[in-house]
Amino acid sequence: MAMGAAVRRMHAAAAAAAAAQPPRLTKLALHPPRSVEVEFTDGSSFHLSAEFLRVHSPAADSKIISVSGEKVIFGRRYVGIMSAESVGNYGIRILFDDLHKTGIFTWDYLHHLGSKKFSLTRNYIRTLRKHGLSRDPQRRK
Repeated sequence: MAMGAAVRRMHAAAAAAAAAQPPRLTKLALHPPRSVEVEFTDGSSFHLSAEFLRVHSPAADSKIISVSGEKVIFGRRYVGIMSAESVGNYGIRILFDDLHKTGIFTWDYLHHLGSKKFSLTRNYIRTLRKHGLSRDPQRRK
């Protein structure tokens, strides 16, 4: 009887560990200049726009305005993707047409962005409004 309980605990622990693992990437398709499509082992798939990826770039040197300590990237509505290159077996580096290219998008981060796409977009638009900024590029004088 104790042996059966121990085996059940081992199976439960293994199942919990497997559930804790982030989904693995199964497909990545670049659709320049406007989007990236990703699919994962958990069955999720996401279309991520160039603007969304550019605004949520994990790079520290993103072209930003710091408003009261808040990172705000604006004016990227029409940004495009020029190319992408793999980084090891864990992510991609995307070259945008505003020449930003230092952010590495890991598979886990792309899954996070896809899973939270609507709330992240809503928060981004709220932040722009809060600071009087726009998704549209600034007009040249």
